[in-house]
Amino acid sequence: MDKLLNNFLLMLDGSEITLEIFFVTLLLSLPLGMLAALGRLSQFKLLSRLVEFYIWLMRGTPLMLQLLFVYFALPMVGVRLPDIAAALLAFTLNYAAYFAEIFRAGIQAVPKGQYEAAKTLGMSYPQTMRRIILPQVVRIVLPPVSNETINLVKDTSLVYILAMNDLLRVARTIVQREFDMTPFLIAAVFYLAMTFVLTWGFKKLEARYGKY
Repeated sequence: MDKLLNNFLLMLDGSEITLEIFFVTLLLSLPLGMLAALGRLSQFKLLSRLVEFYIWLMRGTPLMLQLLFVYFALPMVGVRLPDIAAALLAFTLNYAAYFAEIFRAGIQAVPKGQYEAAKTLGMSYPQTMRRIILPQVVRIVLPPVSNETINLVKDTSLVYILAMNDLLRVARTIVQREFDMTPFLIAAVFYLAMTFVLTWGFKKLEARYGKY
């Protein structure tokens, strides 16, 4: 019984690392993705090209490679980050690129006539975005954002390559030590529970914004 309790507490500690990476990445990558989308749509060609290159680079290389680069290459040039900070930097830059493309597509999906109509009503650009455009963009981007968020839950397991004691690494350590597959089953239940909650939450959001 003591061994089971100890293993459960170890996995609980590992789940804290997993949840921290998930929530902080989501909190940082969503606004960064929106800024990148606006930069991608900017009339300033240099800014647009730079953002386009960033998105191409992040989406065109594996997240695992980006994690390894941040963790091992940056110290070679004198930039040393704690393990959790290195993981969060790689995850945030990667997911911000994906969210940027989602937001860009959402903004471009709104008919240009709505901008012109808002202008004739005397609305400023910020008012147009807040009252007319963004509610429609949110409705359009919710399904792809939901998919990327669920992918993020599963991708958090990649931090095991950085020797961080996340949920999957702790489960693997216990399995190798005790030759018992139960920790893997517990880890699977944890990931499934997170994806279930996220799916339920995004369905509620889609229903709320569907009125637009």
